[in-house]
Amino acid sequence: MRASLRILAPSLLAITVLAACSGGSGGGAPAGGKAGGPPGGMPPPEVDVVTVAPGSALVTQDLPGRLEAYRSAQVRARVEGIVEKRLFAEGSDVKEGTTLFQIDPRNYAAAVEAAKADVDAARLVVERYKPLLEIRAVSQQEYDAALAKMKQAQAVLTRAQLDLENTRVPAPISGRIGRALVTEGALVGRGEATPLALIEQIDPIYANFTQPGSELLRLQAAIRAGKLKRADTAKVELVLEDGRIYGSPGRILFSDLAVDAGTGSVSLRAEFPNPARDVLPGMFVRIRFPEAVAVDTLRVPQRAVFTGPQGQYVMAIGAESKVEVRPVSTGGMAGGDFVVSSGLKAGDQVIVNGIQKAPPGTVVKPVPWNPATKKEG
Repeated sequence: MRASLRILAPSLLAITVLAACSGGSGGGAPAGGKAGGPPGGMPPPEVDVVTVAPGSALVTQDLPGRLEAYRSAQVRARVEGIVEKRLFAEGSDVKEGTTLFQIDPRNYAAAVEAAKADVDAARLVVERYKPLLEIRAVSQQEYDAALAKMKQAQAVLTRAQLDLENTRVPAPISGRIGRALVTEGALVGRGEATPLALIEQIDPIYANFTQPGSELLRLQAAIRAGKLKRADTAKVELVLEDGRIYGSPGRILFSDLAVDAGTGSVSLRAEFPNPARDVLPGMFVRIRFPEAVAVDTLRVPQRAVFTGPQGQYVMAIGAESKVEVRPVSTGGMAGGDFVVSSGLKAGDQVIVNGIQKAPPGTVVKPVPWNPATKKEG
């Protein structure tokens, strides 16, 4: 019996120690944990934040637009005939005046020779009549008729020479030529000036875009109220379809003086340098347009602002370092940032990265955001 007790005593002691270590505190949260915090005593997750601070900002607006060639010209056949040669490579750069197509010139060369013969014959008649007119052997009327016939023959010769010249079809402007619209052997110019190719000059290049009339009125009202100052710059940025900013800034050329009755928008045009032909006519882009300068305003990175059924919101650090949803209103862009008109105050911390590991109510460790070193996430 005593031997049995000696064997059981160590076992009971081990069970008692295990029970104490497993948290025999009467249930509830695990030891070392608290509500909203990470389980098992793990440290709170780190999130990248920006601290909202007032300052001045150039308020911009991204407006949809489309690129258009600086100059565009159709290459057309001015005379009727068969295309003998195409003298350019499709998609190449051509200079103004360069011959692009050769139309069969033989009929026009023959017409020039015939017109020259008519001119020579008419000139001989005039030269013969001139001394006869002085001795009144021919009348003034006969001499005038011969002179008129010579001038008419010279006009026919000029037209024949022009037609012969037009068998060599030149480039009307310098630029990049597209694909040929006809091939060798095609009959062109019968009844109309047949299109042969298209040349576009794309350096520089135009960007056409529109601004809603309501936005223009809102901006003017804010400037008059002293909330905004008119921007002094006419430079604009081009935002490509993949979100990249085009390397060279452009400038505003003009804006319409009236609002389009059909769309309620004002049309604007900007010009961008395009020496490397990185952008092409027809591309859909966004033009980052400077509207005004906002003084003593709050701004947050664009990636920190979300849109839901109830509107825009950010994820902010609240009391006890807990994540909370904060509804906001924005009033335009300042570079890559939103200008916040309501919902935040100076000193608030807004999460920029790490939101996927910090749902609302989670206790987090805020770390200042450094876009140069932090990975997006």
